[in-house]
Formats: sequence, C-alpha cells, structure tokens
Amino acid sequence: MAETKDNSEATPEDDAPNVTETFMIPRKEINMVTDMGKWKQSQAYADYMGFILSLNKVVKGKKLTCEYKVTETIQKLLELLGTLDKWIDETPPVDQPSRFGNKAYRTWFSKLDQEAESLVSAVLPADKCAAAPEIAVYLKESVGNATRIDYGTGHEAAFAAFLCCLCKIGALGTEDQLAMVFKVFTSYLSVMRKLQKTYRMEPAGSQGVWGLDDFQFLPFIWGSSQFVDHLTLEPRHFIDGKVVNEHHQDFMFLDCIKFINEMKTGPFAEHSNQLWNISAVPSWSKINQGLIKMYRAECLEKFPVIQHFKFGSLLSIQPVKPWHPAAHVEERPKS
Repeated sequence: MAETKDNSEATPEDDAPNVTETFMIPRKEINMVTDMGKWKQSQAYADYMGFILSLNKVVKGKKLTCEYKVTETIQKLLELLGTLDKWIDETPPVDQPSRFGNKAYRTWFSKLDQEAESLVSAVLPADKCAAAPEIAVYLKESVGNATRIDYGTGHEAAFAAFLCCLCKIGALGTEDQLAMVFKVFTSYLSVMRKLQKTYRMEPAGSQGVWGLDDFQFLPFIWGSSQFVDHLTLEPRHFIDGKVVNEHHQDFMFLDCIKFINEMKTGPFAEHSNQLWNISAVPSWSKINQGLIKMYRAECLEKFPVIQHFKFGSLLSIQPVKPWHPAAHVEERPKS
C-alpha cells in the first residue's frame, strides 16, 4: 500500500507496481495474546484497514442498484463465486443425528481445498499467476472451518483480505471499488448464507445477543455508509419490516436485517439487541464511525479471531513503514 500520512486514506492498489514478485504461502504468526501487538503494528493491519476504509468511502451515499463499471476481473470473480454456489447444489446435506454442522460441508470444502489455486489462477492476469498459491489461501480461509463446521467474522475478514491481495498485485484497481462491494462482496454474502442454511453452520465466536450479528460485520459498516446523508431513511427505520422489504435491494444494511428476520424468531430487541440499540442513534454517520470502532475492538483486536489470520508477502507481519514527508515531495524542475 502506498505510504500516506493517514493509512485510512491509502488504498492497496496505489502500491501495486512495487509489490514484490517473491510470493509465499501465508502462515499464522499470532500464536499468543502477546503477539497481538505485532499484528496491530504490522503492514498487514495498515493495508487491511486502509482497504476497508477506502471501500467505506467509495460506497458512501450510493445504492446497490447504481451504475458502475464491471471489468473482466470482476466478472471472473463472480464466476468463481458461482462455481462455489453450484458445488453446494451438487453436495446435499447428509442424514446425521446432529441438527447443526452437517458433515457434507466437509465434502464441499475439500473440493475448494483442491481447486482453490486453479480457481484463483483463472481470475488473475497471465503475468500475475505466480501469486495464485498465496492468494488462494485467503479464499480457502474465507468460507468457514471444515473441522468445526463454523463461520464467523474472521472468515469474512479473509475474504476482504483476498480482495485486498488482488488489489495489491494490480488485478483490481480503483475503478473496481464499487463493483468489489456491490457485486463481488454481495455475491460472496449470498454464497455464505447458502452455506450457513444448507449445512447449518455454527457461528464462530458468536457473542449471542450481545454481538452485532452471528456471522457478518463488514456489510453493516459499508451498508451504513450507503445511508449517510440519506434524505428520508433514518436509523430508526431499519427495524420496520415494511421498510426492509421495500428497500433491501438497494441497501446492504437492510438486506442483512432481512436475512436476520428470516433466520430468527421472537422480538428483534431480544435476538439482536446490539442492532436494536443502534437503531436509536440519531445519524447514519455516527453509526458508521461507531461500527468501524466496534469492528476494530471486537474483531480485529480480539486474539480468538486474529490467531487464525495468515500472513504472506502481500499482507505482511512486518512493522508498518514509517511515513517520511520528504519521500512524498516532488522535486521541482530546475529553471
């Protein structure tokens, strides 16, 4: 990622031409709680948060149904996700005593495990295929855990990391940002919801009613940014079922609420207490900033989540490079 004074304004694709061509298989680096300091000071953390915040900025005030460019790489990513979706249809749940964690998920996951590298290679430009083994790890990490048959915000973060890596090698650029959220990420959400429902996956690390959501976090951040400065839809409206049904195709936040309403029974204030509380916040801008802080604190700074994150050459555990003003001052031509 390009070095800037404020990491939140930097985007990984800014640095694409300078990315090292020496790729590596990402591995775990956060093995103890005391390692969390390394993560928060790492280039990976700066790049990841810069990526999340740059997308948060680009979707501000825009509907899912707005017009945006769909490049060849975006189309290939949608085809990749379509393949994962098709594999679910080809791998029906098995009969088993336990209601949750259907073991057919492991069969589905083993296919991805075998095919991930070739799936990623098909997305990459020919001159970037050397990065496929490294980037494929994040794709595999993004769909849940085959041992526990669970899924949570750490897996969601792996998918964001997957997209971030595609930006860092230059396969995706600034022109793809809207499509990354509105096309690719929403398609990813659709596949994950299908996985959750088909195989009755457990929430990974869920805080129950005290958490924001059992499975996702990022669509609430980006979804609240879509609503900033909206003239009529206020935070109090998202708990109104009629509003949700009328507008969920335009707004990611409402689509998440719709899914929660379909999956959970009982009063909303009881099964989704955090979201209920958020509906009382006066502005979407405050909600957006509050959710970013909450995401850092409850997801990115929690050892049980980050212990599973993997680091390679593209998302590096090395300390973030310091910002040097002199390095960013253009030399004026001599008169």
